[in-house]
Amino acid sequence: MTTGGTPALVRRLDGSTRATLLELLFDVVFVAALAQTSKLLADQTSWAQSASVALLLVAIWWTWSVTSTTTEFYDPQQRPIQAILMVAMVGSVGMAASLPMVTGGQSLAFALAYVGTHVVRGIVLLSALYRQQHPAAMARATRFLFWFLVSGVLWIVGALAGTARWWIWTTAIAIDLLSAAARYPTPWLGRVPLEQYDRTTGHLGERYQQFVILALGDIILVPTLELSRSDFDRSRVTALLCAFAIMLLLWQIYVYRAGELLETAASSEPGRSTRIAPYSHLVLLVGVLVTAASFDLVVDRPTGTTPVRWLVLIIGGPLVFVLGRVLFAYLLSGRVPWVRVASQLPPLLLPWAGRWPPVLVTAIVALGLAVHVLLPRGQSRETRRGLRPRGPAE
Repeated sequence: MTTGGTPALVRRLDGSTRATLLELLFDVVFVAALAQTSKLLADQTSWAQSASVALLLVAIWWTWSVTSTTTEFYDPQQRPIQAILMVAMVGSVGMAASLPMVTGGQSLAFALAYVGTHVVRGIVLLSALYRQQHPAAMARATRFLFWFLVSGVLWIVGALAGTARWWIWTTAIAIDLLSAAARYPTPWLGRVPLEQYDRTTGHLGERYQQFVILALGDIILVPTLELSRSDFDRSRVTALLCAFAIMLLLWQIYVYRAGELLETAASSEPGRSTRIAPYSHLVLLVGVLVTAASFDLVVDRPTGTTPVRWLVLIIGGPLVFVLGRVLFAYLLSGRVPWVRVASQLPPLLLPWAGRWPPVLVTAIVALGLAVHVLLPRGQSRETRRGLRPRGPAE
């Protein structure tokens, strides 16, 4: 429900931490953009083209992450923040629709959608905060807008630069990521104060978890769409079942104590989880994207030999996801589950299996993930039979 233009634009710490329905719709729109990115990655034929798709993924993810941080610091029930969410949804649709044009050489639409989303968000925020006379929040919004204007120039220049655009865009997205890591140092304003990161509530952790769960659905969505355009033979159905199994196993790997880790970090070092979540979850998202792209290929041709690029996608997607989950746990708790990391080493031997059919390779990867989930840790398991997480006291 919209509450209108009340003075409380900045979120109250004792307010509700539940995601609003508009935020959930915002997530669904972005997951659709990720599905388009997965399909585009599957269609590429060279490593350079695949790297360019990865760059576009980072831009899409960064738009979601920064906008979600906005709804954490500001009240998503307020009309200006709802307008920002709607603008971000339009930008996501624009980026998704223009993805095939970017790889074809027409990249201005993507750059305008990306830059426009961030600049409009900054302008709307500054306008609303100026009316409310909130200097600390205005300074924060100004820092964000300043750095997106800096990188935005490079995004537009890169779109007009022809073949050199990828180097320029790489610099632009690096500015976006590094400026955030440095807390947006801005002339005359300095950096975002650490106490503003300490304002994080359980809302942001819930938002990240919801988005990862929705994104995992692409692993089954993308190959299902491919299967619907093909014959329902035994090999294709088996590949789809492998996709479903891997999706569930990655879900189990992610959700195990993820909320507990975020809550512990939020209580001991409140701003830490806020600052590292965008980067650790980007690694997770790359794993999801690559896994979905691999199954798009495998369902299309499950038999015959497995090309090297397919092997990299089939093995690399789940491996990157697991490493992202390990990074997430390490940055929040300082611990690395080395035994579980080692459980992912056997699938790395699969490049020797280039003569095996793709569906067999995916089945072996699914088996490796199952070992990761069910592997005992010391004298106990992290999961019970049926992939149910252990209770805190077990």
